[in-house]
Amino acid sequence: MKILVAEDEPISRMRLARALQAWGYSVEVAKDGNEAWRILGESTGPMLLIFDWMMPGMDGLELCRRVKGDTDKRFHYVIVLTARTDMQDIVSAIESGADDFMTKPYHPDELKVRVRAGVRILQLQTELQLKASHDELTSVLSRRMVLEMLDREVERARRHAQPLAVAIADIDHFKVVNDTYGHPIGDEVLRQTASRIGGSLRKNDSLGRYGGEEFLVVLPSCEELAATEVAERIRSAVSAQPIVTAKASIHVTVSVGLATAPGAGELGRDALILAADHALYRAKTAGRDRVGVGTKDDS
Repeated sequence: MKILVAEDEPISRMRLARALQAWGYSVEVAKDGNEAWRILGESTGPMLLIFDWMMPGMDGLELCRRVKGDTDKRFHYVIVLTARTDMQDIVSAIESGADDFMTKPYHPDELKVRVRAGVRILQLQTELQLKASHDELTSVLSRRMVLEMLDREVERARRHAQPLAVAIADIDHFKVVNDTYGHPIGDEVLRQTASRIGGSLRKNDSLGRYGGEEFLVVLPSCEELAATEVAERIRSAVSAQPIVTAKASIHVTVSVGLATAPGAGELGRDALILAADHALYRAKTAGRDRVGVGTKDDS
């Protein structure tokens, strides 16, 4: 767990950082509120934050308000340190978004317990967010989240005049797998198929379970040729080797329907999905285990 310490007094900052490091935490320090806010703007910034109340540039309470008001960011746990002891000061800190409040001078053992409580809350929050945003069986994005991702990518494509592609991958003859081996084995096939599809994607691509044995893949900044290469990688990765389960080694294939919006915004979310669905149908009717490419007429 990485912790951000924002404290303008050098000796206090050093002591706090050393104590946290001795307890096994990774520590990043900021000498004032402005530097702390810059660090928090990074995508991999710390999630547990310890702010001194009084700092130049931006004080700890203003930092709290900004952190808690930024709904696009991850959940953060904030501990505010201050020499103030009035009840109204505690109320002001909590109302500004602080999750905990400690008065100076603090006892190291108390700080250790408070930090440990914050870490546990962050871990629970991460688990809840994961359950809410990911499919429980396959661990890829849920249908709702992958559609939200597609909405964002459609808007980004329009804004920056970039291409966008969408693929729907459907496991061929999946009902036969369930009927022959049972649903627990079918679940294992779904899990391993999702893993193979995910391993075929680029860093910025998104994968979600669209429904049943269908997976939706969002391919940002991807023209038709590059998108077709990704779709072929997906198809090949799934069929290359049998999926090994407790009952049998099962040869599994997928059919992939692909749709692209080369003009950035020529097709909206629903039109892209419809075009990919039509392309998937053509791949199925043409014999399965192949990639179908959509056309503008499909939307």
